[in-house]
Amino acid sequence: MAVKRIGVIGSGQLGRMMALAGTHLDTEYVFFDEALESPCSNLGPTLQPSQNTLDEFISRVDVVTYESENTDAKLVEKINQHVPVYPGVNSLLKSQHRLTEKAFFQSIGISTANFRKVETKDDLNTAVEELGLPIILKTTREGYDGKGQAMIKTAGDIESAWAELQGKELIAEAFVTFSRELSVIATRSPSNEIKIYPLAENDHSQGILRVSKVPVQNLSDEKAEQAKQFITKLLNELNHVGVLTLELFDTESGLVANEMAPRVHNSGHWSIEGAYCSQFENHIRAICDFPLGSTEQREPFAGMVNIIGKHGDRNSVLKQENCFYHDYGKSERKNRKLGHINIVSQSEAELSNTISQLADFVKECG
Repeated sequence: MAVKRIGVIGSGQLGRMMALAGTHLDTEYVFFDEALESPCSNLGPTLQPSQNTLDEFISRVDVVTYESENTDAKLVEKINQHVPVYPGVNSLLKSQHRLTEKAFFQSIGISTANFRKVETKDDLNTAVEELGLPIILKTTREGYDGKGQAMIKTAGDIESAWAELQGKELIAEAFVTFSRELSVIATRSPSNEIKIYPLAENDHSQGILRVSKVPVQNLSDEKAEQAKQFITKLLNELNHVGVLTLELFDTESGLVANEMAPRVHNSGHWSIEGAYCSQFENHIRAICDFPLGSTEQREPFAGMVNIIGKHGDRNSVLKQENCFYHDYGKSERKNRKLGHINIVSQSEAELSNTISQLADFVKECG
């Protein structure tokens, strides 16, 4: 089999983990990013963007992928004229714009919060009247880990939220009453083979994911099936190739979609040691049109703790048999994702106890 030369737009930790997961499949990597010093710097050449380097990038690869939904769609379209880019631009465009994304979800029968477009202060006041309070005001583009959004709990919060976010196209979303946040991750190949990972339960603080646990406990069969139907419908409607992630709210009346990411996802990092085939390897398999690997768990329970802001005591983790330390090679900075710790266990109690032992990492916000 010929070597698959894979181009990655971006060179952060997601690109790093894709390359690490795919190297044993006889694949090579070229990265296209402004940052020469990056988590991927020792895994393949990084070309800084220019017309000349773009031409070189295209000439050196057989297939291209990306690690962020904020990737320039025009760049993807241009590259795709020469070599295939997966996931396709349709997945990228739908996920880049929150209004477009929410409308798309509803058009294919996926439940979302009620929402309104906001361009002016009057639009915001109308949204408050129609949706009620509380609402969440967000930018329609970019924004991640809690950035680009403001909670409006009372009428007194309207002025400060508008002052913070005005000047950008905005979306107002009705607040969803939920018991927990979940995510479902799946992979689809060009030949329409689909594999779905166990749902993860995710704990956030300050808008940043801190802990993920699988499988989700006390989830009804109906909700589990609903999540599978949602992600399968998205994969097929988008003709998506590669990994796709859907974030969900667990409510009394069923699952409600929050947003999707056309890429490998933080809440799936547990799969490196916790599943037979990780989300990263399955993404590489999908974009290369290799058979997909099993998404089943190796052990009954698995989890992931993000390392944020400060590196913490690595040796304390390495001493634990059921923990696996992943360092992204980044310097310390407030709210920066520096790495993660994966956990595998035989029982829910063991998983919870191990996460408790890692409390210093969960609390280290920088």
